[in-house]
Amino acid sequence: MPHSVWNRETILDITVNIVPLFILGFFIALFLITSPWGSQPFYEAISIGLTLIPLVLLGLLTYIAAKYL
Repeated sequence: MPHSVWNRETILDITVNIVPLFILGFFIALFLITSPWGSQPFYEAISIGLTLIPLVLLGLLTYIAAKYL
């Protein structure tokens, strides 16, 4: 039987990465719902990009860490 990546101990170890993932996701949703700088596509793209890139990279890092734990 193959070893599952997501067991109880692994989830406890990567919780420190899961909390920031939810926070970044909240800010992405907030930037998509509201427009803090008005209707300026450049600023909207920068704000979404500066939160989406760390979200993706942290998600990838969390998965790799869970895989090796």
